[in-house]
Amino acid sequence: MTSAASPPTAPLSSAWSALPPEYAIPDHAPSEAEAREYCRRLARSHYENFSVASWFLPERLRQHFFNVYAYCRISDDLGDEVGDTAASLQLLGQWEEELNACYDGYHARPRHPVFVALAETVRKFEIPKHEFVDLLTAFRQDQSITRYETFDDVLGYCRYSANPVGHLVLYLCGYRDSERQLLSDYTCTALQLTNFWQDVSTDFAKGRIYLPLEDLRRFGVSEEVVRDGENTSAFCDMIKFEVERAREWFAQGLPLVAKVDRTLATDIEVFSRGGQEILKAIERQNYAVLGRRPAISKARKLALVARAALGKLLGKPREKQF
Repeated sequence: MTSAASPPTAPLSSAWSALPPEYAIPDHAPSEAEAREYCRRLARSHYENFSVASWFLPERLRQHFFNVYAYCRISDDLGDEVGDTAASLQLLGQWEEELNACYDGYHARPRHPVFVALAETVRKFEIPKHEFVDLLTAFRQDQSITRYETFDDVLGYCRYSANPVGHLVLYLCGYRDSERQLLSDYTCTALQLTNFWQDVSTDFAKGRIYLPLEDLRRFGVSEEVVRDGENTSAFCDMIKFEVERAREWFAQGLPLVAKVDRTLATDIEVFSRGGQEILKAIERQNYAVLGRRPAISKARKLALVARAALGKLLGKPREKQF
């Protein structure tokens, strides 16, 4: 793995200014009702994928999903949207202090609305703190490691960047066993890999390459090819190989659908189908992802949601439906 040089440290005030003003930690904690509304508003305004998934959530779980999503969303932005490595590390450190206060409860109390709301969630569902900390590990890693030598190294990153999200969802739905967590890891890793192969150009613009360096050498692809946006035959052959890898990980996660209740199975179906549709979009453009980000049309997204909703009405989705 290749590390990036560390730039000078920036003042915290200027670091927060690079983000939406509502992200900043306030001087005084909001009420629990205000904190819940903050998380609800953030979750509903950011990504339509989350809004779609929330249609299938029972009312009793919806707020808790909002709280967890708000934590994940802001954590990700602290690592990816600040534009300054040292500043990101500073903010992630302050964010983790709020997380510690959320779990402590007696000696310190959090001030940020996300953690005021999240405190109820972690108590109710007894969520281990390490699941939240692991996500921060990934976002810190993004500040210092920009290349991955092997596919196993990439999987190691996914262990922190993607798999904890699946664990958090399982905790909220009442599942704590290692068998379901492992199956969830396959699906979450597959989704992360899909995002990497979809965003090769975007990630390179941020100084990062998640394609294993061993694969670049194996297929005879140089970093200059990625930099120059040249969708050579060798590059496209490599992306085809990586797409098939991601599909294998989706397949390994399939048994989870039959091991959870209908509501969660529907959500898994929506996200897994969405990820596999992106892989199909990559395939449709002959694996030429440089300079042209593969995406799913809105019509196709609606079709996926309709299919999932129909499956929920008719009964629990079966593995063969994927």
